[in-house]
Amino acid sequence: MNIEPSSGSPERFNLYDELQLLEFQDKFVIKSHQSPNHGFSIDRRDGNINLLYGDTNLESPSNTSTIYGVVGTIRLVVGTYAIVITSRKEVGSFLGFPVYHLMSMRVLACNEALRFATGQEKKDEAYFMTLLKAVESMPGLYYSYETDITLNLQRRSKLVEGWMSKPIWKQADPRFVWNRHLLEELIECRVEGKRNTFYSNINFTEMYTAPRYVTMMLTNNNIIMNLEWLVIIRQHGDIGTRMWRRGANLDGDTANFIETEQLFENEDFSSSFLLVRGSIPILWEQIVDLSYKPHLRPNIVVRHFNDLNQRYGGIIAVDLTDKHGEEGQLSAAYAAEMQNQQNVRYVPFDFHCHCGSSNFDNLKILYDEISEDFEKQRYFLIDSKGNELEEQKGVVRHNCIDSLDRTNVTQCYLAEKSLNLQLQRIGVLTLSEGISMFDEEYGKFRTLWAEQGDEISLEYAGTYALKGDLVRYGKQTIFGMIKDGMSSISRYYLNNFHDGDALDLISGHYTVSRNSDSPLLQNSLEPFPKTVSTQIFPVASALIIGGLTATSFTLQQGGRNEHRYVSSVLFAGITAGVVAIVKSNGRHLCSRPRLCGLL
Repeated sequence: MNIEPSSGSPERFNLYDELQLLEFQDKFVIKSHQSPNHGFSIDRRDGNINLLYGDTNLESPSNTSTIYGVVGTIRLVVGTYAIVITSRKEVGSFLGFPVYHLMSMRVLACNEALRFATGQEKKDEAYFMTLLKAVESMPGLYYSYETDITLNLQRRSKLVEGWMSKPIWKQADPRFVWNRHLLEELIECRVEGKRNTFYSNINFTEMYTAPRYVTMMLTNNNIIMNLEWLVIIRQHGDIGTRMWRRGANLDGDTANFIETEQLFENEDFSSSFLLVRGSIPILWEQIVDLSYKPHLRPNIVVRHFNDLNQRYGGIIAVDLTDKHGEEGQLSAAYAAEMQNQQNVRYVPFDFHCHCGSSNFDNLKILYDEISEDFEKQRYFLIDSKGNELEEQKGVVRHNCIDSLDRTNVTQCYLAEKSLNLQLQRIGVLTLSEGISMFDEEYGKFRTLWAEQGDEISLEYAGTYALKGDLVRYGKQTIFGMIKDGMSSISRYYLNNFHDGDALDLISGHYTVSRNSDSPLLQNSLEPFPKTVSTQIFPVASALIIGGLTATSFTLQQGGRNEHRYVSSVLFAGITAGVVAIVKSNGRHLCSRPRLCGLL
């Protein structure tokens, strides 16, 4: 995809791909291997950042190691912490430049002032530190040293000349920069230079951007076509965990908003197709209370589509929620609001009603309804010289309740339709052919879409995507049903006992201040300490299971023995009582986010 500046254009601003971390008693020093006289230091006592100029004649460090970038810094109650990349893996290329999967990170503590803190401050700092530790193994982060992967191909091609000469942090689409908040202090301290100097220490790791690469070999009229094909997912920085991040905020940002870009290129053409997904764009919540499907609460309507219209053009809003029950109430509220939206076509499609658990082909009903508008939206296509041949003039926006499983299946279906149109346009396929006619290539296509669905689901729900078999094979398998069942159980546990505070901290939704109340102070909605609540539920579950087992056993052994029946009634009564107590305290037993004051 040759859309980078030509040799006569201004030089690109690259990042160093290897850095040296020197650890001293009073500071950490980060220097470039390529330019060892340039770098910066972080004071271990107060976290102050100082630039290094020329030969600093440093004393011998206590430890020296190689790192692969600085993710950023964050100030907590009494200390500052720097996060650095300790390992990476090259996974492919984007626009000809290597893309890396961030494999592990390390948190560097600059908190010696902690010994002068109060007892409560030490407790708060320890709590925040446990959240930062979770960042060290956070999955799903990708980045490039030489190009910005937050920009889709169409937007990138329309940038003014010289844009690529800017530092990557200035090129990036801020919506999709995971560590934007963590970089603020380094940006403020002007840790940058002209070319390949200080600011090259900063690596932008886009939030859950997952490139997936496949080479396809298609034949047409006995000619072999080699296509490089990939899918990139870009998730909005307004992040959080499932159940605790629902609907939209007052700015119009929605939970789990993701831009998905399907790209391919051969020697003559490069093409891109965009889809977006996100939570239903009204204010609503789903209170976690140990129920498998917590109650939905539609609330105040907010505006969301103006931003999408400005960024993508016309919108087809496909609503995949059920049209009955509590989902139906939410869907009805959404539908009522969509009547007042301009440049948006709202299409309700009850996925479960039409497709059930295995009728993937019934998505043709949806496609037949939107096909005319969908094909008018087109896709982006340029030739090898950078000449624009097609422009994508709109986008399909999908949602179900989580914008995960049903959305994954439907987006895969539309991506296949678009890919067929693109391959027909450049002559790889005839008008009567489709990618599904090539078994090996079609299998690769479906596998990549299934993998990106899993990636999104792992980050938002903590499990693999449900209905993955529909994407991979077009039908449900026994193994897939077992896998979905296990994922459902895991989601239930994570919904109730995994609060997502770490994401609120690193993304800047919550700012630590010594003047703020401690997040560990008891909340009226959480009468049990978190450690106690997570201990009560397993004990209560054991009592319920034991009670049911004892009731069943005594009934089987009862015969005509009245005493056995009395025992059965007693065990059944105790079990029912425990169930009632757990249910009535369900909201209080769940782990709740402490930082953002959710109700």
